Amino acid sequence: MTRRTGVGIVGAGVISSTYLDHLTSFPDLAVRGIADLDPARAGAQADRFGVEACSVGALLARDDVDIVVNLTIPAAHVDVGLAALEAGKHVWSEKPLAVDRTGARTLLERADALGLRVASAPDTFLGPGLQTAQRLVDAGRIGRPLHATALFRSGGPEAWHPAPEFLFRAGAGPLLDMGPYYVTALVQLLGPARRVTATSSTSRATRVIGSGPRAGEEFAVEVPTAHTALLEFEGGASAHAVFSFESFRARTPLLELEGDAGALALPDPNAFDGASTLWTDDPERPVEVPARGAPAGRGVGVVELARAIAEGRPERASGRLAFHVLDVLASIAESAADGRSVDVTSTTPRPAALPDDWDPRRPAET
Repeated sequence: MTRRTGVGIVGAGVISSTYLDHLTSFPDLAVRGIADLDPARAGAQADRFGVEACSVGALLARDDVDIVVNLTIPAAHVDVGLAALEAGKHVWSEKPLAVDRTGARTLLERADALGLRVASAPDTFLGPGLQTAQRLVDAGRIGRPLHATALFRSGGPEAWHPAPEFLFRAGAGPLLDMGPYYVTALVQLLGPARRVTATSSTSRATRVIGSGPRAGEEFAVEVPTAHTALLEFEGGASAHAVFSFESFRARTPLLELEGDAGALALPDPNAFDGASTLWTDDPERPVEVPARGAPAGRGVGVVELARAIAEGRPERASGRLAFHVLDVLASIAESAADGRSVDVTSTTPRPAALPDDWDPRRPAET
């Protein structure tokens, strides 16, 4: 690379702090600015992290911004992404890529027409935890994968989030807020899905904000707050998944994979690190396999995207992968609403594991 890849951030909400922590530490990247509809919020983040605050228009007009990191609410992902593409920028989107297939398809088709790239969170599957698990599966340590279990159960984010309404609207709920982590990991391990069958429920019509200056304020719930699904994969494996904001008993996130020669318990798919646990010959004596690889955090996918662009190769957290994950999740919602199985019509390549020595904090070779 002749210079660091310029990054501009749109959206200065809660998640931007985590992104800025990491994006400002990666030697391949230079954060050129942050924009938000609320200038004061952008200014506060700019002061905290030593970057420039600017308007969205000014950010998109900058010649030194190569990638726009879109951290807006899900309902704005497509509009902001299209504006960035029209300004000649590649796009990294927070998940989900869009609130529906039509919007996601529009975004990807426009990127193709302009010769630009759209990539998307989650990038947790690029962390050493899930990468180590993928290498174990690829090495045949559990034999042929047969079945997976994915479980996320909590009481809901309104207990801690100071402005949680968007998490209970179209494009969110537990299905589209947490589902992308689990379904992305399942596609990473098992390949693309082909059919889903699901049910859903909504426990309460309203919720109450539990923290921050608006604590005690009630708001409406607009989407189901729990889904249970059976996923069938093109390769013949299946998975049982639960995504819930209805649980009075919060459970540790669970992702497990059974094969014909062993079983594997994976780390939290909403995290970048964590050991895997492997059962093979002796079911009473599992083996803990520590994560192997360089530390990672939110934004590591932006580094991988920047390097893929520079090297002229496909990025791993691609728009095509994100579209397939969205298609699976939308199919789950449709199956639950209609009471029928739904075929998943999209597909995607299974992302290849990163090289053992890949390190987002070591500058790429020039």
